[in-house]
Amino acid sequence: MKTVDEQQKNNEIENSAVQLEYLDRGLVAAATSEGIFLSWRLLGNEVTGHSASGLTGTDFNLYRDGVCIAAVNDSTNYLDRSGTLESRYHVCAVVDGREVDRSADVTPWVSPYYELPLKKPADGITPAGQAYTYSANDMSVGDVDGDGEYEYIVKWDPSNSKDVSHSGYTGPVYIDCYKLDGTLLYRIDLGVNIRAGAHYTQFLVYDFDGDGKAELIFKTAPGTKVIRYDGEGKPSSEAYITMPAEDLAAGCSHEDDYRMSSADYYEHVVRMFMRWHTHEEVVAGRWPSTLEECFGIANLYPYPLSKEDAERLADHFIDVYAPGRSGRNSLRTFEGFILEGPEYLTVFRGQTGEELETIPYKPGRHDDGLMWGDYSWNRIEPGNRVDRFLAGVAYLDGKKPYAIFARGYYTRAAVVSYSWDGTHLKENWFADSGWITMNNPFQDTLRLEDGRNEKFGSLAKQGAHSLSIADVDGDGCHEIIYGAATIDHDGTILYSSRGVMSPESKAPGKIVKLGHGDALHVANIDPDRQGLEIFMVHESGAWGPYGYTLRDAATGEVLFGGFADDDVGRGMIGQVDPNLRGLQAWCSEGYESDETFGLMTCKGEQIAKQVPGTNMNIRWSADMTTQIVSGSFDQPVAIDDWKRGRLLTAEGTASNNGTKGNPCLVADVFGDWREELLVRTADSSAIRIYLSTEVTDRKMYTLMHDAQYRTGVAWQNVVYNQPCYPSFYFASDIDWAKVPVPNLHLPRRHFQN
Repeated sequence: MKTVDEQQKNNEIENSAVQLEYLDRGLVAAATSEGIFLSWRLLGNEVTGHSASGLTGTDFNLYRDGVCIAAVNDSTNYLDRSGTLESRYHVCAVVDGREVDRSADVTPWVSPYYELPLKKPADGITPAGQAYTYSANDMSVGDVDGDGEYEYIVKWDPSNSKDVSHSGYTGPVYIDCYKLDGTLLYRIDLGVNIRAGAHYTQFLVYDFDGDGKAELIFKTAPGTKVIRYDGEGKPSSEAYITMPAEDLAAGCSHEDDYRMSSADYYEHVVRMFMRWHTHEEVVAGRWPSTLEECFGIANLYPYPLSKEDAERLADHFIDVYAPGRSGRNSLRTFEGFILEGPEYLTVFRGQTGEELETIPYKPGRHDDGLMWGDYSWNRIEPGNRVDRFLAGVAYLDGKKPYAIFARGYYTRAAVVSYSWDGTHLKENWFADSGWITMNNPFQDTLRLEDGRNEKFGSLAKQGAHSLSIADVDGDGCHEIIYGAATIDHDGTILYSSRGVMSPESKAPGKIVKLGHGDALHVANIDPDRQGLEIFMVHESGAWGPYGYTLRDAATGEVLFGGFADDDVGRGMIGQVDPNLRGLQAWCSEGYESDETFGLMTCKGEQIAKQVPGTNMNIRWSADMTTQIVSGSFDQPVAIDDWKRGRLLTAEGTASNNGTKGNPCLVADVFGDWREELLVRTADSSAIRIYLSTEVTDRKMYTLMHDAQYRTGVAWQNVVYNQPCYPSFYFASDIDWAKVPVPNLHLPRRHFQN
């Protein structure tokens, strides 16, 4: 039993430390041509200092079949040349010469990967009669039962999954929770009212309330239900989420289907036109009072519009006006979108899938995208910009994790943070740029940059197809890097980056926002500068100041960049050349283009015209350099080293998301500090977890005990998957004296009597 003084000391530690996961030793063994390779975790709270070649603190004794075969002091891996597939291993932590902790026993894998078997959902057919199948897609990890071992959360995408700008029905999305042995704990069926695609379902897996067990939080809707499984893998129960009382009172039910057919969309437009005279922007005088003026034709009808007149204008809009703006506007065939109906945010118990709380999603869609700008560009895309979602986890107070959920980034951008106390979500702050004012929602010519909110207006139009979380200003609290703008830990705008348009641009000398982009990386890229840097690519082309930028993460100042007259669609960083100081950066000049800006140093100097791949990076090598994950469509996933060439070809596997070529996850899920590659087999019957078996003499704690990296794993599944980075300079020339010694609180309350 603890004394009062001991309890007070423990409370003080908890109050000052960062809450992260208690993890077990993570010992794994794999057969190689040279023997049995073993690796295990050094935990963040076991580090006491550093030496010239690594971190110091806990050492280890390695046992084979009950006999100590090695004392390992300079790393957390070992090659046992005398081991066999029948050998049994464990490691003991050693502190001050005394063994203080023993791992579980393991036996070797027969190859450098482990297969986690999956239970694929059944095929389906859309309302339009189109068949679809399922494949495993994005993943996350979390310890849902508090035993120190990760569980694996798998999102299933149907074969008709859509980009948010593409029309058509999709099958429902499923999210599964598996034990490492393949036991399916539960499946969450998001239902017909959540569309399938990279932009719609951003799922967070994290221990938000500090009870030692992870929760799941993501966007839901009427029809979302949890399916639990028994010990034989058969469904044992089903339960829908709890709909708010106001929705039940309004007649909503879990049988509702808000997917629109093309006929539904036509009726939607007619209703919108019939209400035109009451629209808030029309009443305020910001939009034309007649639709005819919006479309540039003579006024023909009295307002309020009758149904017949609204139909005539809807026909003109769909058949004449929209195709006149772009040949790609085919609104007669617009279907499968969900533009109406309730939207929720639900917290699920990670261990059982039990719904813990459901609240309305904030902000709501408001409309079908009309005020979000979805009708104002030449390409008219209802349901596009309005349904762009981001999510993340951030230590906003420097101690405990908060959930971040967002909507919008092309125009209006709105971000909300929540804490979870085990019972209720509590809103912490809400940063909303407000609407971008338009003078005509069907062909805006104002092209204003900022939203109407005085405090947060500069956030508009700056978001990316991902976000990042990091302490950019050194105050111990995380900020949200929302593309080209950064939100401070207290919800205020830290900065919104702008640049001067170049002479080659469409508006030379004008100062404009850096704007949206598809790739975003936040790390200590230049170790000779104070703090972190941001490397981002931008898609404004000749209407923007830069195609790519490297910025000071604390201030948003552009340190270097390059103009591009096209969308720069890909970008990556990493130390691919160990002979150069700092991380290198590279990007493609055009979307899916072979033209590049070349491989650049952290100072912006081009060192090669040819560049590595840009799909995903991984910390795979013994020397702490960066490797690149490649493979798209039917190609097997592979790992390449810029200097040494192909290191791994994962035959029989497949990547996700077409040209993006993403693995399911890249993360340090067990073993030493290096990352594992988690990819699906080509038939999605299993997830393969590949382990680097190259012996390293570098002693580093698990990257999961660095808060920036751990939150990065949590948001890696968001939209266009991006790699996560630790808070310190991580490369072959790492300065061990600058690797932070973590001050951690690792909850294990479930073990207490």
